[in-house]
Amino acid sequence: MATILLIEDNDDIRENTAEILELANYHMLTAANGKIGVQLALAHHPDIIICDITMPVLDGYGVLHLLHKNEAMENIPFIFLTASAERSEMRKGMELGADDYITKPFDATELLNAIESRLRKSARLKQDNGIGIDGLSSLIQAVSGKDLLDALHQDRNINRYKKKQIVYTEGNHPASLFYVLKGKVKTYRRNDNGKELITGLFGAGEFLGYVPMLENSVYRDQAEAIDDTELAVIPRSDFEELALHNPEVMQKFIRILTRNILEREQQLLSIAYNSLRKKVADALLTLWRKYNISSQAQFSLEVSRDNLAAVAGVAKESLIRTLGDFREERLLAIKEGCIFLTDIPRLEQMMN
Repeated sequence: MATILLIEDNDDIRENTAEILELANYHMLTAANGKIGVQLALAHHPDIIICDITMPVLDGYGVLHLLHKNEAMENIPFIFLTASAERSEMRKGMELGADDYITKPFDATELLNAIESRLRKSARLKQDNGIGIDGLSSLIQAVSGKDLLDALHQDRNINRYKKKQIVYTEGNHPASLFYVLKGKVKTYRRNDNGKELITGLFGAGEFLGYVPMLENSVYRDQAEAIDDTELAVIPRSDFEELALHNPEVMQKFIRILTRNILEREQQLLSIAYNSLRKKVADALLTLWRKYNISSQAQFSLEVSRDNLAAVAGVAKESLIRTLGDFREERLLAIKEGCIFLTDIPRLEQMMN
């Protein structure tokens, strides 16, 4: 049974709508204002949210903005209820990430059709969460009705890269979208003195190289395999057909891009203002969260000291000295070059 969160300040509309949806076999959560609605959404993670725009305390735009700042909530379908059919209002909502608009007064059939449609699309798009080529194929098939799995195999569009092998170089025009099947990839830039700054880290199940396609520009950084890596290569024409003609997929890539920008901003703030110890602790925790997908207690970071220093934004010599200090403090262990984080709570506390 799908759970619906209805946020509506008008008592009659809220109660009548909730009753209709309960009769349609949905589990209902209701809120009389946006603040309560956000609290319920964060506590219960509903399958879909229906929200009025004009409300006291916190309006619908504020609700959508707050929820999309939370990574766990950003893919929940969001439908606005509005008494206004102004184009500017609808455009504002869509730019914030709303999935649909329903204008008051509405009938039950219209509302139920909108909910069922959004839940179906949400269920199909969730299929891409599976790591591997099947996950990629499911996403493409879900949004375009086209199964590219066979084509990817027949055309041998799976590239294999050795450790430190270049995937693409700065200044070149993108011809393909990359999907990481196995291994790790970093993107980076160098300053005039040759110092490297890592701009992105990508692991299995993540897309790579889509930003210049969206911008219709050239690569602004260089991509390199951190270890032995397999990438599915999707031709640019297929990507454009997939993304540009399917609003849900375009929205998904924009959300990924937004999340990456926020992560990069946090990285730059850390490099600019944190102490040496905080920079190294932040880099270690970032890599641990990025690649320890199953939250293994004994997970090891197999990363070169050069790459770790580039993520932290510190000199390699300073990094090695700080790692030695952390080892003496029993914050981590180092075995055969691999780093094991042995006291994550203390490392996290260091960041506060």
